[in-house]
Parts: sequence; structure tokens; C-alpha cells
Amino acid sequence: MKERYKLLVILAVFLFFYFVPLGGSRIQGALLEGFQMLQEYARLHVLLCLVPAFFIAGAIQNFISKEAILKYFGPKSNKVLAYSIASVSGAILAVCSCTVLPMFMGIYQAGAGLGVAVSFLYSGPAINILAILMTGRVLGLELGLARAIGAIVFSVVIGLLMAFIFFRSEKARAEASGAFDMEAAKGGRRLWQNILYFASMILALIFLTWSKPKEPIGFYNAIYSVHWCLAGASLLGLALMVWRWFNSEERRAWVASTWTFSKQILPLLFGGVFVAGFLLGRPGLDAGIIPNHIIAGLVGGNSLWSNLFASVSGALMYFATLTEIPILQGLIGSGMGKGPALALLLAGPALSLPSMIVIVRMIGAKKGLTYIGLVVVLSTIVGMLYGAFL
Repeated sequence: MKERYKLLVILAVFLFFYFVPLGGSRIQGALLEGFQMLQEYARLHVLLCLVPAFFIAGAIQNFISKEAILKYFGPKSNKVLAYSIASVSGAILAVCSCTVLPMFMGIYQAGAGLGVAVSFLYSGPAINILAILMTGRVLGLELGLARAIGAIVFSVVIGLLMAFIFFRSEKARAEASGAFDMEAAKGGRRLWQNILYFASMILALIFLTWSKPKEPIGFYNAIYSVHWCLAGASLLGLALMVWRWFNSEERRAWVASTWTFSKQILPLLFGGVFVAGFLLGRPGLDAGIIPNHIIAGLVGGNSLWSNLFASVSGALMYFATLTEIPILQGLIGSGMGKGPALALLLAGPALSLPSMIVIVRMIGAKKGLTYIGLVVVLSTIVGMLYGAFL
């Protein structure tokens, strides 16, 4: 079966390069846009977002015991506590759909249940307090409130549905995890030391990616004015802790795990970002192979098709943090319905073509496509209901 898929991929690539009119200005512009989007992604997101996320994932794999993961996030954990933590994690992390991937893989491979891990995967980019506040200010309070409620509910519902659909495979995975000889803690550090160690990495990620609001919001502007100092202090504290509390063998294992996550995820992300740029262009620019006016014309009203198209197109596009708001502002000005707008807000930040490629590769086609399908279908349904009430 795998060889058949390889043959189909080779055939698709061959047919693309055989028939594509490379001399056309739209094709040439879209190819250039793909490279420009990849360059923009490399400059803005790799060093400040992905690299810290890879190190956090490597630390989770090495320095949080499997017993602790299984106790709090495993299949037999307290579901209310596990899903509560996972569903609001985005409010703390405020990461994009690609940055959350290494951390998702870290907790999933360490033994977290599929449902809880998927809840974290969705909520990480979807429940961003600043993005929700900006949505309310720019696009209207009712849409901001609907986005906040919808994202939190989605993260729990999608996680529970994934756990239910793949109950048998997850049960077998839990039994296999139970066969390990699990230690109470890894290394000679105390609990408070491990908490400080992980907190310093998470704070560094938060402050490194802290963006300036286009609208004046006192707290966020105040943090932005000193975010480099706060990030530097977090990294300095992390360096001191690693030097004092970890031996050379642990440091090498941490770097090795970080490198493993990097080489698994980065090539897929880079390829996905290029394809997303080629198809749709960078956010706000009409430079992809699919013209923006076609997309705008398909998301008017509140029909099943307009909501479904908004969900699918949002899932394919790559949104850096907060970029979805000005894009939606322009689309709404071009006639986009409020139902499709909410559908795009619920599907877009949580998914992107690059992240979908990685998710399918990491957890398998069946689980990955089921997760993607649930996000798109639920976003479509909620968008229709929201549009109908309004």
C-alpha cells in the first residue's frame, strides 16, 4: 500500500511539471510567492517559535516521567482535569498551528491520551487571548465572543470524539505503555526545580513571540515594550538551571531528542509552507495561483457551501498569529457572511496545509485525516448555526 502511494505521488508530480504552463505570469508569480512565503516563514517563525518549541518537546520526552504523563494526561487520568488543562493551554502559549506541533508530539509520544493531546493541539493556536480580543475590537464583540466560546468547546469536543473513535487503538497503546518500568521522576532534581525549568522555556517562547497589537491594549503594549528583556531573562535563567542542575549526559540526551523532532517536522513544514504560498499566496496578498476574488465570491451568504468553503480554505491557509483578523476584515468588506467568517476563525488558526502534512505523517493518515475532518465539519456546522441566528 505504501508503494502505491509513492507511485501516485510520483505520478502527480510528473503530471504537474508536464502540463503546468510555467510561462504564464500567474504561475510564475505563484512560484515566486511560494518561495517568498517560505523565506518569510523562516525569518519570522523558525528561530523565535519553532526552535524553542523543539527544545520544549525534547525536554518533555527526557525529563518528564512517563508515569507523570500517564497519571495526568493518559487514558486513565482524571478526564475533567486533563481536558480542562489542555483546552485552555492556548490562552497561555499563544502559538501558531505549526509551533504547537513539536509540543503536541512530545506529550503524545510521552504517553498522553490521543483525546487530550488533540485537545491541546487544537487549543494551542485557536485560543489566543490577544487574537480573541482583537477579533472583538475589529470584527465585532459578538464574533469575538463566538470565537472564544467556540474554540474552547471545540478543543474538548474534538478531543473527546477522537478518543471515542480510536478507543480500541488507544486502549492497546495504553496497555503497551503500562508495560514500561516507569520511574517517579527523571534525574536527581526536585519537583520545584523541574517546574522552574519548564516554566523558563515556556516563558521564553511566550515573550519571544509576543506581538504588538495594532489596536492599543494597555497590558499587551506594556509587555511588548519589554518583551525582549523578559525573554532574555527567561533564557538566562534557563541556561543557569541547565548548567547547575543537569549533567552532561542529560544535556546530550535533550539535544538529541530536540534534533529528532526537528528533522522529522521541519522538512514537512517547509514543503507545506511553499505549497500554501503557491496556492493561496501570503496572507493579504493576491499572488497565489488561486485569485483572492474567487475566494471572496464563494464565502458570501450563509449556505452550506459558503461555510464549508470557508472552513476548507481557512484550514489550507497558513495564518501567523493575528494575521487572520485583517484578512477577515477585508473579506467581510467584500461580502463575506458572518457564518463563514466564524467558520474560518475556528478552522483557520488551528490548521494549515503545513501543519496538516505533519499531523498526518506523525500520527498516521487515519487519525490525522479524522482530526482534520472533525475541525472542518464542526466549523462548518457552527458557522451555519451562527449565521442563521444572526
